[in-house]
Amino acid sequence: MTRQPLRLAVLEAERMLTQAGVESPRVDAELLAAHVLGVDRGRLMMVPLVDRDVVEDYRRLVTRRAAREPLQHLLGSAVLGPVTVAVGPGVFTPRPETELLLEWGLARIAEIEQPLVVDLCTGSGALALAIAASHPKAQVHAVEADPRALSWAQVNISAHVEAGGTPVTLYAADVRWPDLLVELEARVDLVVCNPPYVPDGTPLPPEVADWDPPGAVFGGPDGLEIIRAVIGTAAGLLRYGGWLGIEHDDSHGTAVPELLGRRRVLTDVEEHTDLAGRPRFATARRRPPQG
Repeated sequence: MTRQPLRLAVLEAERMLTQAGVESPRVDAELLAAHVLGVDRGRLMMVPLVDRDVVEDYRRLVTRRAAREPLQHLLGSAVLGPVTVAVGPGVFTPRPETELLLEWGLARIAEIEQPLVVDLCTGSGALALAIAASHPKAQVHAVEADPRALSWAQVNISAHVEAGGTPVTLYAADVRWPDLLVELEARVDLVVCNPPYVPDGTPLPPEVADWDPPGAVFGGPDGLEIIRAVIGTAAGLLRYGGWLGIEHDDSHGTAVPELLGRRRVLTDVEEHTDLAGRPRFATARRRPPQG
């Protein structure tokens, strides 16, 4: 069978993805090549020639990516911090920006031996699992309302446990329920949430608009419907001194801190930006009782 230079196939893939408007054409081309070959991206240079059928398999994946199917769906997985989770149709794809919320949250519980953590709107379970993997003694609870997302989360949690990780307790529940997790009331050290927060009607890239479930993306006319519920739920769950972190739309840099500041039980409200300087998540702390 005639072998072909991998380098040329990757260059052609980069050209196709560039023309299709993919944001990171070279990176995506290399990651897809590594996926087809079953090697790490950094080892592609060690594979100068590949069989023709490998090139054809690669081209088929590149064509799908050029049609703006999410890279993570083609790879079958997404990475968040220390964990890799399975993703696909029916579940929100974790984004790299959420690692900032993850790092912030881990720093808040670093000195607590067995912290109690709740991840609201868990989706694939990525954030909950990243916390569990980073702090194995943490007792992590994850909440999700959508049945398809719950299936993905259960698959990922099961894989985590089978690999020796500590269990994560998964709940089929809605953050808007008034009695959500009442058994954990005033006991939780950290609540984190990456909720649906995009204002309805906002134009989005095809990877989001055509593939992410709308219920995991859009948060009502102003994008704050679920965030309001999360703040109310978290205020009841947190122990005195416990922390809350909520990811939000970059248009919410003022609105979410204001919502947090309206709750008398919350203090130390702070806005955090991403690496591009855009508002990305807001945090607050449960106020101790006034002595």
